Amino acid sequence: PACGGEAEWNPAKHALVCPYCGTESPAELEERDDTTVIVEHDLATALRSIPDSARGWNAEKVSVQCQSCKAISVFDPGKISQSCQFCGSTALVPYEQVKDAIRPESLLPMTIAEPNARELIRAWYGRQWLAPNGFAGKATTDTAKGLYLPYWTFDASVDARWTAESGEYYYTGSGKNRQRHVRWSAASGELSHTFDDDLVCASLGVHPLLLRKVEPFPTASLIPYDAGYLSGWTVERYQIDLVTSAQRSRVQMDAALRSLCAKQIPGDTYRNLVVDATYSNQTFKHILTPVWMLSYVYGAKSFQVVVNGGKRSIAGERPWSWIKIALLVLL
Repeated sequence: PACGGEAEWNPAKHALVCPYCGTESPAELEERDDTTVIVEHDLATALRSIPDSARGWNAEKVSVQCQSCKAISVFDPGKISQSCQFCGSTALVPYEQVKDAIRPESLLPMTIAEPNARELIRAWYGRQWLAPNGFAGKATTDTAKGLYLPYWTFDASVDARWTAESGEYYYTGSGKNRQRHVRWSAASGELSHTFDDDLVCASLGVHPLLLRKVEPFPTASLIPYDAGYLSGWTVERYQIDLVTSAQRSRVQMDAALRSLCAKQIPGDTYRNLVVDATYSNQTFKHILTPVWMLSYVYGAKSFQVVVNGGKRSIAGERPWSWIKIALLVLL
């Protein structure tokens, strides 16, 4: 309202603020309260067809794809970066979509301001004492970038029956001749479980292992999608589609369910566990989650440091000093 500049979402002030004159915009964005409803969609119906009304960003955006890491970044018009926010490559080309992306219907606003993110990153560098000398000084020359990453979340109710052979240890002999044996017997049981917001990241720009270390994101704090929260920030378009993400989620759920069933097996050990599961009430939603990311090059290799933008968890990659490791082993 003061100078005509485009206001940007400011995590510290929790408001839209002009980056040029500092004026707060009177625009009010959707916030979460006791009446907030986050929509979940039936998975089977969506896999058959996504309506065109659910596509697009509800705001003018420009998409570019990095030819190095293949991440697709979405910017406000006129604010396209000259280099990839994820790997630093300058090989960016316009990305033409066959269809608009499925619009996220909820998001987590960025709540950690850049100074706080940089403090976390500096503290992380200080803890990397097995890194080469001078590592922190060389790596912190780049600036942290605020990004919104695409995620799919999946819910399901599961009823499972399991069978296995339960083993109990018994011993024969004594002293040096003492030997352990296993007595096997049949075991079975039933289990009901509900999965809520099983996360599958649809990003290609951020290294998956780093995201796993800073997850989970506080999905209980999701708010309805409002393009104002993305103003001035880079958004990555999902590149892992709903079908592939649903398959990955099922793999994750199957592994978690198998672990839950294994805990029910009596005895000291088990073998030949077979789980027969029936899934129902399967729903999903597409959300955006905030991160601060620092991408840097040390030597000839690229590294990333990631901060969860909704809480203070951090994970990063770093080079190793093999001299320091060798000295530690000798000690």
